[in-house]
Amino acid sequence: MNLYPAIDLQDGKCVRLVQGRAADSTIYNYHPARQAADFESSGCQWLHIVDLDGAFDGASKNSRSIADIVSQTSVSLQLGGGIRDTKTIEKWLKTGIQRIVLGTIAVENPQLVKDAARAFPEQVAVAIDSRDGFAATHGWVTDSRILASDLAKRFEDCGVAALVYTDIKRDGLKTGPNLPATIELAKTVSTPVIASGGISSISDLHSLQTSADLLEGVIVGRALYDGTLTVKDALLALA
Repeated sequence: MNLYPAIDLQDGKCVRLVQGRAADSTIYNYHPARQAADFESSGCQWLHIVDLDGAFDGASKNSRSIADIVSQTSVSLQLGGGIRDTKTIEKWLKTGIQRIVLGTIAVENPQLVKDAARAFPEQVAVAIDSRDGFAATHGWVTDSRILASDLAKRFEDCGVAALVYTDIKRDGLKTGPNLPATIELAKTVSTPVIASGGISSISDLHSLQTSADLLEGVIVGRALYDGTLTVKDALLALA
């Protein structure tokens, strides 16, 4: 399983939110590229970057920070947040991002996502952001009436690289992942699933590792910043 340390960007800074609430943020680093370099030097092969301003507003304030991460690291980068058209997908892929994560547009225009996945093989992922079983959009602010599992099934036939499954109510709280829901989703689709939300300990990672045949990786955020987990220990647990 791959470890994806999370770098969430807000106003050019590296932050963590609680359950995706913009007003409930903690700044962890004023220099996101340095944070990315630290994760790389600790042995990570992937980073998960989220443009929070893009997710909330549909327009990025963090393009410079993302470009700095691309230029100052050599790890593979997965980017999401406010990417809602093919032109923007292509732009970021050309700058050196390895994989684009699409969330809101997957609900609002699934055909665009399918077309992008076919146009850019293995470079498009879909965010399945779940609140009480239903997909949320626009930075998790808006709840749809589409079941997260139904949303995941929409993209079975188009070559999506991965599904990033997040239980919103667990995110940023370090209360442990929603393992039953994550595994249930992974069993219903053939697309690889990346677990996200609430990971706080080595024990959580060991629990996910027991289903390594179903999961491609795990995103970890606040636990790495608060020191509850170290990158070294997390990589060992997932090896």
